[in-house]
Amino acid sequence: MVSLKRSAVLCLLAMLLALVSSAYAQEKFIKIGALYPMSGRAGIYGMDSVAAAEMAVEEINAKGGVAGYKLQFMNTDDKSKPDYAVTVTKRYISDDKVHFLFGVVSSAVGLAVTEISKQEKKIFIGTDHAATELTVQNLQPYYFRLSNDTFQSMAAGALYLKDMGLTKPWKTIAYIGPDYAYGHAQLEELKFNLERFGVKFEMVGEFWPKLFEADYTSYITSIIQAKPDIVVSGFWGGDTVAFIKQAAPYGLFEKSIYFHPDAGGNYELMSAMGDSLPLGLVLSARHHNNWPDTAMNKDYVAKFHKKTDRYPTYAAEGAYAGIYAIAEAVKKVGNPDDSDALVKALEGMKFQQPEDPEGFTSYIDPASHQIVQMQAIGVTVPNKDFPPATRMLGQWKVYKAEDLLPPKEWVEKAKK
Repeated sequence: MVSLKRSAVLCLLAMLLALVSSAYAQEKFIKIGALYPMSGRAGIYGMDSVAAAEMAVEEINAKGGVAGYKLQFMNTDDKSKPDYAVTVTKRYISDDKVHFLFGVVSSAVGLAVTEISKQEKKIFIGTDHAATELTVQNLQPYYFRLSNDTFQSMAAGALYLKDMGLTKPWKTIAYIGPDYAYGHAQLEELKFNLERFGVKFEMVGEFWPKLFEADYTSYITSIIQAKPDIVVSGFWGGDTVAFIKQAAPYGLFEKSIYFHPDAGGNYELMSAMGDSLPLGLVLSARHHNNWPDTAMNKDYVAKFHKKTDRYPTYAAEGAYAGIYAIAEAVKKVGNPDDSDALVKALEGMKFQQPEDPEGFTSYIDPASHQIVQMQAIGVTVPNKDFPPATRMLGQWKVYKAEDLLPPKEWVEKAKK
């Protein structure tokens, strides 16, 4: 009798297991293959991006998913190495059968991945890297960027410098940035936009350390010797932190205005330096925890903090927005397998993001596949609302999204 009861129980368990397995097998997934660095100076960007992407996936799946599909997110550490990222990308497509490629911090990695995306006709949602090449010279139909590029940041930067010149006259600029596409693009685009907006300036130095340089001493002393009114920086991530830490003892920030309009105003800098972060630095980034002062941004920042027990770096918001862009595109098309229909759905797409101020909604430019957004530039001021940071940005100047897009003649010339 006991044996019969045991057999019945085992049989029932087997049936339940089969039912669960069958239900899981029938569940449909939108597979997203991400590449983010998870260690080194770029590691915090990868960790924050993955956390924000997972947060968006959880929110969407909790509401039932999209068009009968649940989202499935996977990430591989790309080690900030283009060759390795290409290997992972090919594996995602051939073995994991992903519907979307996603992420990437380094523009060098982004340029490598976009070539595979083009060859395989697999949509690549870029969420952080900013070199304009990806949406101009190397633009291809299956690539979309969900964060500002360097041209937009440098256009905002040029407008800020023009405004600043009205109250605090300046003339000379020295530039320092990483010696690869991202760094060089910023300088060329800043020069173009200063001339475009009628700002007169003189370059007194260009300095090109390698990405992840350990010691900036020789560059700092050379900049001081050049005596620029403005030091424009093109660093990102840990390189920004390292440079400012090393430059502060030399008094660089008392001698020149430090201006870093693309990736300087990142929370990573504020949290790493605390009270030692100089006041009065002019910075911006692709997302700010304390701007705009909207319910959506406050909610996003609070949810991220609850999930990770830290405040987000700017990279996180691009990943969060990227997941929602995928969901919206699949919702319009009805399935994740029709890449060409998804491309059309993404082109011109409008949707609210945490970094959108009241009265503005981000949208994807159909011609360039670049997200179009407003940009705020601020100054480091005392603020203890986001510990361990004791400095945040304030005294904001905000620039209209349409004013930051490259003119057609510049795009046409750049593509030649």
